[in-house]
Amino acid sequence: MNESEFADLPATPARDALRIEYRWIAAAESEAPLAVFLHEGLGSIAMWKDWPAALCERLGMRGLVYSRPGYGRSTPRAQGVQWPVDFLSAQARTVLPALLDALGVSASERARMWLIGHSDGASIALLYAAAFPEALAGAVAIAPHVFVEDISIESIGETKVAYETTRLRERLARYHDDVDSAFYGWNDIWLDPAFRSWNIEDELASIRAPLLAVQALDDHYGTMAQVEAIGAAVPHARVHALVQGGHSPHRDAPQPLDDVIEQFVCSQRKPAN
Repeated sequence: MNESEFADLPATPARDALRIEYRWIAAAESEAPLAVFLHEGLGSIAMWKDWPAALCERLGMRGLVYSRPGYGRSTPRAQGVQWPVDFLSAQARTVLPALLDALGVSASERARMWLIGHSDGASIALLYAAAFPEALAGAVAIAPHVFVEDISIESIGETKVAYETTRLRERLARYHDDVDSAFYGWNDIWLDPAFRSWNIEDELASIRAPLLAVQALDDHYGTMAQVEAIGAAVPHARVHALVQGGHSPHRDAPQPLDDVIEQFVCSQRKPAN
C-alpha cells in the first residue's frame, strides 16, 4: 500500500472544507476495477492494516482506502460539534462523491466500482448504493447497521466506559491524530436518544447493484436482524452468516470472509467476450 496522500474538498453550503487522508492500492493497475473501502465507526486507513491490499490482490482489483472526516489524519471533528442523526447519509451522498470527484474517478470507473464497507462504513455503502444505483458494480456490507438495536447501544456504552477507564484510548491514539474527535464523534451520536429512531430500511429498496451482506453470529454490536432486514428490502441481495468473526471478521476470521467475498464478486463478473 502506498503512503497516505491528502485530498482537499471545497466547502459547500452543507459543510466546511475538508482534508481527506487517502491511499491507493495497486494504483498502477489502472484498467482493474476499483474497490473502495469504508471503515467502521472507530476506524481509519491505519486500522485496516493489510486486509484491503490482500483482498484487492485476491480479487484482481485496485483499491482506495480513506479516513473519513474526524478520523485518522483527516480533518478532525470541530470541538463541541456532534455528528447529526443523518451523519452516515451525508458521508454517502456528499463526502464520498466529492472525494471521488477530487481524485478524478470517472463515471465509467464508478460504474465498475465496488464498495466494501464495515459497520458504519457498511451502512454508508448501502446508502451510496441506494442514492446512486447506477454508479457502482456492487457492494459488500460487513456487519452493517440499518436500524438501532439494544445490543448495539449496550456495547457502545460499555466501550465508552472502557475508553475512559482503561488503555483503550491509548491504543486508539495510534490510529488517529485526534483520538477524542474520532471516539466521541462516534460514541456521542450513537448514545444520543435521538439516534434510537435512526432507520434506513426504506431507503434500501432503490438498490439495484449486486449486494452481499455478511454478519457474524457472535457479533456483540449487532445481530442477524440487520442483514435479514437488508434481504427483505433488497430481494436480490445475498445474506451470509459467519459462525465466528465477531464485529470485525476481516480481522478475526479473514479466511471465511475473504472466501465468501471472492465467490460473490466472481459470480457477478460478466464473462469475457
